[in-house]
Amino acid sequence: MSNLHDLDRASGDVVTKMKKDDGHEIKNTRPVISVMLAVSDAPAAVVWYKKALGATVLWSLGSVAGMEIAGAAFFVGEPANNGWESPEKLGITSARVEVFCDDPDTFIALAVQAGANGSFDNIKDHEAPWGIHRQGGFIDPFGHIWLVGDKSPLSPFPRQ
Repeated sequence: MSNLHDLDRASGDVVTKMKKDDGHEIKNTRPVISVMLAVSDAPAAVVWYKKALGATVLWSLGSVAGMEIAGAAFFVGEPANNGWESPEKLGITSARVEVFCDDPDTFIALAVQAGANGSFDNIKDHEAPWGIHRQGGFIDPFGHIWLVGDKSPLSPFPRQ
């Protein structure tokens, strides 16, 4: 199988065209990486993420829901003895959610006002190779660690 990368002029997406050995072509647009947060009560999590972070519901099946914050999709789901578990049940989180936005102070403050634990990582300026990076964090009521920072680390370094 061989790969060829091209730019879709209409959408701006990078398209990967894969050719199988039989000559059949498969097109894939740029992948999107998302997370599914394990929660013990998906409907309660949906309500909290809407209130605290301004999330909107894309769809809901009750025990699992697709949501987004300003176009960044994520999912919440209730584990059903299928190889993953909520931080509440484990007593520890196994991943953290990283959010990059224009105003990390307000994002964190809204989460804390809605009941998140804001004492996890107080927001502050960090010295980084690319300059000052403002970041802090919170733990949501379902046990997930969220680190929220400005957009400074989202481009290649060193910068040209």
